[in-house]
Amino acid sequence: MDSIDRAILGVLRVDARIANVDLAERVGLTPAPCLRRVRRLEDEGVITGYRATIDPAVEGRAFEVLVNVDLVSKHRDVFLAFEEQVSAFEEVVELRRMFGLPDYFMRVATRDLEAYESFMTERLGRATGLAKIDSHLTMKTIK
Repeated sequence: MDSIDRAILGVLRVDARIANVDLAERVGLTPAPCLRRVRRLEDEGVITGYRATIDPAVEGRAFEVLVNVDLVSKHRDVFLAFEEQVSAFEEVVELRRMFGLPDYFMRVATRDLEAYESFMTERLGRATGLAKIDSHLTMKTIK
């Protein structure tokens, strides 16, 4: 991967719907070689897909909470059961198993505070192996 490939990726990261002609102009290529590079990046698995970013408020998921979770045990059966169960919750938009503490980091998106409280008490709070849940509300998103 060279500097032109990195430039292509940088532009696509910001605007994946950019026309190839415009992309080529932005990275200093003519359209045909630019398109070949994009196709090669896709074929090599560097570009793994394209997606739309949806306004969370339109979907009724504008209230986002960062959640740290610790489990009662590090036993394989416990964490696999927890992951399977929690991954299925539509409110959980990101779930990461961490080294050290916390055991898990999650991003949870709901309609509002009341919906989050219901999710916590009725769904997440009943998940297998829970020891501790810490919720963090964002004051301001900077980046």
